[in-house]
Amino acid sequence: MNTAELLVRCLENEGVEYIFGLPGEENLQLLQALKHSSIQFITTRHEQGAAFMADVYGRLTGKAGVCLSTLGPGATNLMTGVADANLDRAPLVAITGQVGTDRMHIESHQYLDLVAMFAPVTKWNKQIVRPGNTPEIVRKAFKLAQSEPPGAVHIDLPENIADMPAAGVPLRAAAPARPVASEESLQKAAIAISQASNPMIIVGNGAIRNRASEAITRFAQRLNIPVTNTFMGKGVLNYKDARSLWTVGLQQRDYIACAVEESDLIIAIGYDLIEYGPKKWNPTGTLPIVHISLTPAEIDSSYIPTVEIVGDISDALEEIGKRIHRPASGHPGTALNQQLTELRAQMQEDYEHYATDTGFPIKPQKLLYDLRQVLDAEDIVISDVGAHKMWIARHYHCERPNTCLISNGFASMGIAIPGGVAAKLVHPNRKVVAVTGDGGFMMNCQELETAHRIGTAFVTIIFNDGGYGLIEWKQETHYHESSYIKFNNPDFVKFAESMSLKGYRIESAEDFIPTLKEALAQSVPTVIDCPIDYRENLLFSEQTKALSCPLPQH
Repeated sequence: MNTAELLVRCLENEGVEYIFGLPGEENLQLLQALKHSSIQFITTRHEQGAAFMADVYGRLTGKAGVCLSTLGPGATNLMTGVADANLDRAPLVAITGQVGTDRMHIESHQYLDLVAMFAPVTKWNKQIVRPGNTPEIVRKAFKLAQSEPPGAVHIDLPENIADMPAAGVPLRAAAPARPVASEESLQKAAIAISQASNPMIIVGNGAIRNRASEAITRFAQRLNIPVTNTFMGKGVLNYKDARSLWTVGLQQRDYIACAVEESDLIIAIGYDLIEYGPKKWNPTGTLPIVHISLTPAEIDSSYIPTVEIVGDISDALEEIGKRIHRPASGHPGTALNQQLTELRAQMQEDYEHYATDTGFPIKPQKLLYDLRQVLDAEDIVISDVGAHKMWIARHYHCERPNTCLISNGFASMGIAIPGGVAAKLVHPNRKVVAVTGDGGFMMNCQELETAHRIGTAFVTIIFNDGGYGLIEWKQETHYHESSYIKFNNPDFVKFAESMSLKGYRIESAEDFIPTLKEALAQSVPTVIDCPIDYRENLLFSEQTKALSCPLPQH
């Protein structure tokens, strides 16, 4: 047995199902070892796509996704997806091939110090220099990748070490027990919530990772506390619940800002500052905060918790609930009930306003409204990054956690199509839709060939505006003009057909739903080219400027 074979045995021991990557000269031994493994190697068309697939696999399963590259340019191509997983708190293990240790002291073809390069974008990374250390390195890599907050780790394997004889066995894989919050912190939180007149809950992605949706729902319903989620916390509370105020985090002022301003206590559950900076909703740092998470609060002048609870979220909420003493007059939040009912009514009215809109090109609000009507509660939407991401955050609502994935930590363009591949591998019986701009589509569209080759049939919807719409939106907002953002696109229908996929072009607003239903029924990946009316971007900005709180009564 050589080191590469021992490494593969360790990966099998960790429960690895797939490795996404590209073959190269410096990972030959590892690829050969995989031929005799239970692990399925998925050959991608670009290392960035491989890393994004591992990233989304990690988000959906809670188990580290694994990606592989060779050295040099292969490794640098991998880094964007690795960084995305790290900042978006997705467990990922990246493995790179490397020159032999006998060539590292001199100028060597394609050699880069990958351990040094990956250090800023990983939780931990290590080069294997002794074959016998492989089991410890692999076990530590997976333990760190999957521990809160999860993230990316990197293992570098020099080609001469990979080929050396190795003795050893995989180490037992065990998940650490989740910490339990202290009695003192639980009591302080219960007192703070009991005394608050207008508490509000902000939930983040940590609540999804901690599988705390049911506990949060029970807590919010019992105490009648309104809930808003970050971009990455969608679906923790069903958007149809009367307490749900949908998504917070848009850079423009929105309806939810009114609720935050009227609140006298924020209960931040599984909230991560990287998702939506607290200076946006607590600029003076004076709003009291109860922090509930598996990890301590990050230091920020606008996020200094009054009470900090570190422990299992579901357990903490149950224990806080037992200690809350409510006044006889009613639940916390009673004073805001009428205003919140009005707020939610206005949000619903704005949402439903586009149900019958027939304008063309299609308004983003209309497209996302129709998408929600077609997809079931468990189906999955993967959002790329661009102007459409902002509209998805605001207008695509979820009933279940992990059914709308938005990269909002690193926020890298190009994630949607590779993410669709991974989502379909994890949930083959669910419908999966990748939503992307035309700019993001062209960054990793080559992975549609990967999708077709391995039999992952999902739908890609292109918001086609012939430019970088989000940057145009910013430029127009700041300078009242735009520059350097327009480009030409290929014929996306013919592009899809050239890969033996199905391609569709939307010609009217009425076309979208029947086309989407037909696309979802296909046995091959499909592409829907949809002209989009991004004049709505600036119109939305103007509307948010005019928003005043409290909201006027109907």
